[in-house]
Amino acid sequence: MHFPIHSSFAIVALTFLLASCSESFTDSRDGQSYDVVKIGDLMWMAENLNLETAGSFCPEDDSRNCKRLGRLYSWAEAKSVCPDGWRLPMKENFESLVAATSEDAAQSLSPSIAQSPSQSRDSDLGAVPNASNAVQNNRAGAALKSCDGWFKKGNGSDALGFKALPAGYRGADGKFDGIGGYAYFWSATEDSENRESNAFYLFLSFSSDAASLNAFAKEDYRSVRCVR
Repeated sequence: MHFPIHSSFAIVALTFLLASCSESFTDSRDGQSYDVVKIGDLMWMAENLNLETAGSFCPEDDSRNCKRLGRLYSWAEAKSVCPDGWRLPMKENFESLVAATSEDAAQSLSPSIAQSPSQSRDSDLGAVPNASNAVQNNRAGAALKSCDGWFKKGNGSDALGFKALPAGYRGADGKFDGIGGYAYFWSATEDSENRESNAFYLFLSFSSDAASLNAFAKEDYRSVRCVR
């Protein structure tokens, strides 16, 4: 079959456009490749980090979960586990990411009421986890979540190409929870009100379109998205 010259040009142009929108990064430490996406002025990994270390865990301690959901890291390890040239995002980077989901998102970032540290850890699995200095945006989560893979059809639109997936977390007590329903991404920012024990993370839930930034125990194991 022969195509007219202008049709052939259009096909080539479309192929180039699609290729230019698809980027990836290969980690020289283990040869794993990650999709990446530029959001604002920063390049983000569009997959959870999956570098195996002695101190990291697969979600639910099942190696089959690592390939798709990445590994879970303590805050101390998360700070140093990103590849050369990449780093763990600061709280401010996540705030910018949330703001990028809508034109007025930045204006709707407002302090939430912090819950008492004596409240049950189960609240860490709710729409707004047990947190100090929490900030929340009621629409950003839907734009950040992947289009599939979330419990009870709690998927998102993946409007920014961030492809957030619900790996859950591992508590310092060794118990896993939240896989399929909740995503927790460590930031490099400590909680100024409880610097010794807490650090901020981005939280997304299957049951809500919200995204929130919360501070909780550094000893827990959560997902890592690197940025540069």
